[in-house]
Amino acid sequence: MTRIDTILIANRGEIARRIARTCRDMGIAVAAVYSDADEAAPFVREADVAVRIGPPPAAESYLRIDRIVDAARRVGADAVHPGYGFLAENAALARACAGAGIAVIGPRPEVIERLGSKREARRVAVAAGVPIVPGDDGDDGDDAALAQRARAVGLPVLLKPSAGGGGKGMRVVTRAVDLADAIAAARREARGAFGDDTLIVERYVDRPRHVEVQILGDEHGNVVHLGERECSIQRRHQKIVEEAPSPAVSPALRARMGDAALALARAVGYTNAGTVEFLLAPDGSFYFLEVNTRLQVEHPVTECVTGIDLVREQIRIARGEPLGFDQADVAIAGAAIECRLYAEDPDAGFLPASGRIVHWRAPAGAGVRVDSGVDDTSRAGPADVSIHYDPMLAKVIAHAETRREAAARLAMALRRFEVCGIPTNRELLLRVVDHPAFVDGALHTHFVDEHAADLAEPAAADEDRWSAAVAACLADVERRRAARHLLPALEPGFRNNPGDPQRVVYDARGGAVTVAYRNLGRRRFAVGRDAADGAVRVAAFAEDPVAAGAAAPLSIAIEDAGGVRRTWRVIADGARRYVLGGGRAIELVERPRFPDAAEAVPDGALVAPMPGAIVEVRVREGDRVAAGDTLVVLEAMKMEHRVVAAEAGVVARVLVAEGEQVDADTLLVVVEPAD
Repeated sequence: MTRIDTILIANRGEIARRIARTCRDMGIAVAAVYSDADEAAPFVREADVAVRIGPPPAAESYLRIDRIVDAARRVGADAVHPGYGFLAENAALARACAGAGIAVIGPRPEVIERLGSKREARRVAVAAGVPIVPGDDGDDGDDAALAQRARAVGLPVLLKPSAGGGGKGMRVVTRAVDLADAIAAARREARGAFGDDTLIVERYVDRPRHVEVQILGDEHGNVVHLGERECSIQRRHQKIVEEAPSPAVSPALRARMGDAALALARAVGYTNAGTVEFLLAPDGSFYFLEVNTRLQVEHPVTECVTGIDLVREQIRIARGEPLGFDQADVAIAGAAIECRLYAEDPDAGFLPASGRIVHWRAPAGAGVRVDSGVDDTSRAGPADVSIHYDPMLAKVIAHAETRREAAARLAMALRRFEVCGIPTNRELLLRVVDHPAFVDGALHTHFVDEHAADLAEPAAADEDRWSAAVAACLADVERRRAARHLLPALEPGFRNNPGDPQRVVYDARGGAVTVAYRNLGRRRFAVGRDAADGAVRVAAFAEDPVAAGAAAPLSIAIEDAGGVRRTWRVIADGARRYVLGGGRAIELVERPRFPDAAEAVPDGALVAPMPGAIVEVRVREGDRVAAGDTLVVLEAMKMEHRVVAAEAGVVARVLVAEGEQVDADTLLVVVEPAD
């Protein structure tokens, strides 16, 4: 038996906090590592000891095996848990730790190598009698040879990095003319995310379900599976909603898929936690995809329905203990569904976002679990979302006796999740779990695309925008009232000529909103769109007593002339107001009374959608471009983003160069109309 008293977690954010929770429950001390970008992060503050390992880029910190091993030595860690992502499927880490006399909580390095390579994993699956997706897993070769093999497999094809996962570097190619660009882009992303640009080619299977099987194996030859997870709701080949069990898997199919997963595990002598992923066709046939030799992001749904703490089992296995149960002991109770909350803009092609979270309040309640890397900002203050890492912020999990109850419980939790300051996919997730097709279990990997019209964020109705603008306006009046020390009896907005209303103009998605108002005293106001001709009353107003900073949330209840009262929460951040109510977050930007002309963006300007590095500049001054042409390629948050011409014209100015780091809204290229 191996004694483990201190575990170093070679990861960050939500992952590190999740693993640390079980370590504390087991009486094991936690050591964290952090980059400069994470110095003030919750996972660092909560650790028993923490070690700085480098600057923000992952290649200079979280992916540096030498620094991870050195940190483990310095804090006297008995074991390293790599979590998921970064070095979680890296055999070199396992070997380096073994050489230093430190255990790694995961499979043996030779197993990681065999199964971490998608090409080799396919060969293992074939030998174990597990069906695979048709494809070509021969030697990668150069780009031209890979393109030729892709054409031989038959379009459409899926290009996949042989190393890593999480959807990074994956490309669906439907036209031969697109192969060269797709291969180049997939290689760049794979190299940046995994340090290996080897690609494999698979026949693209249309409208399948993505179903995976959780496995556990100990050092005594015992291997079990813990049932399946359905992971079909995806965008950019990356999961956003997962559940257990799958609504499409019968007990008989579960047994067949479980047997296939165990056959593959036994073929390599698998130990610790892992996941065998399959494509499930509508006719019930299934095909092996890959093995993730680590803990999965979506592991909480399995924990909810089995009652088994997977991190605890990982640690027990690493200590040399046998599994405390066999296959007959594994039972599925109820249903659990998980949503991944990302910092991204679904209406802009799921463009990742970075910046400052000015307000964060996670939901709580029976059957609701939130695994998050962010603290409640009312106590901790604003949190930064870095450009250097994956944009996942949290996972929201709901567990109930039935799938419909779990979906309803999850929807309620999402409605109560308050996030302001950066765009997120919260409302998209809410529309997914509320969608009739989801509730009925009619899932497949193209669900988001197929239901795009239903899932697109609708602009707030005119009346909702108006009500939110009134709430923001009157909340500011009450804030000013509460902050005033001179002449406290004088009403805010006092005018010698009380007949002239004050006006505030807000920009909002769906159009500008003007609020005209007059303060009538005693928290009564005349309000209107053009003239202050309606009557409302501020029935209640309360600032958060423990809030931190200027973005402190407040609640305001506004009662109309008919006696109907509606309560909003309003968060202020500079000129922005985030108005929360009814499960929606309406963002308003107050227009300045005297705009600064110097801040205007020139016509034809293309700006950086987010901070990042310039990978390619494809145009020069004087080039003619067509609408939709790619002018600049930006890399941020492990993804490449194309900046394209909105209209045809001539490139007048190019203001960036390849390799340059830029901030959001940096001017990149100016295109002028052609003569």
